[in-house]
Amino acid sequence: MGRVEGKVAFITGAARGQGRSHAVKLASEGADIIALDICEDLPFAHSPHATPEDLQETVRLVEAAGGRIVARKADVRKRDEVDAVIAEGLEAFGKIDVVIANAAAIQYKNVFDLSVEDFEATLDVNLHGVFNTVQTPVRHMIERNEGGSIILISSGIAYKATPAPDYSAAKTALITFARALANELGPNRIRVNTIEPGYVLSPANDNPKYAERTARLLGREPFATPEEHREALWEQLKPRNMLPVGWVEPEAISNAILWLASDESRYVTSEELKVDAGFADK
Repeated sequence: MGRVEGKVAFITGAARGQGRSHAVKLASEGADIIALDICEDLPFAHSPHATPEDLQETVRLVEAAGGRIVARKADVRKRDEVDAVIAEGLEAFGKIDVVIANAAAIQYKNVFDLSVEDFEATLDVNLHGVFNTVQTPVRHMIERNEGGSIILISSGIAYKATPAPDYSAAKTALITFARALANELGPNRIRVNTIEPGYVLSPANDNPKYAERTARLLGREPFATPEEHREALWEQLKPRNMLPVGWVEPEAISNAILWLASDESRYVTSEELKVDAGFADK
């Protein structure tokens, strides 16, 4: 029997990277999945976003892991689109036990280079999008009266100054938002926690555009291959962590997700779980 056997998890940003990893991990442990992703690029975001084909690959992998899945293209900034996916998932599976607010977008600009529109765009995805993600499932959980687990994906840079102040502000706000939710929903046996990943290698940063940024920061010529970029990035990032690694894998975050989604963590709420190789505290 899997560690989340019979549970249903709603995951945003599920087409690739961490979101896909979470979906496959939970499916392999017995969960059914409701998934969404915007599946298109955002004009302000630094890196290309996922595609409809990426989301279909998530479907294939979840089903190969033994899970059922409802997966749709939707934008967390648009409440009606999010609620439509939730409604379809509830029609298919009858309930939601776990919510994983994973969808995110980042741009790299200093404070005085950010326009008002830039700042609002970042908060719209990373903060307003989380509110849109959790409110309807929480109402369902309260009505169902069987408890639940809400997991908000914050970031290690919530604790540090970074060249993405708008993103850092949004991710810091999620921590306080989670505490408020945990206090409000505790009597309903709904747990609310955050995970603070460190640097995670994923398609969001393992791509040509991000490689250009890395080369520029290092003051060197463009990388000849993706492997060369990864090697340089590893060495660049390793001094920022307590452990002698440059990054953590998406699967490491998924293992933490699995624990918080399972009944093993039934007494854990209002916690900040850092899975970051010591990045936040160094």
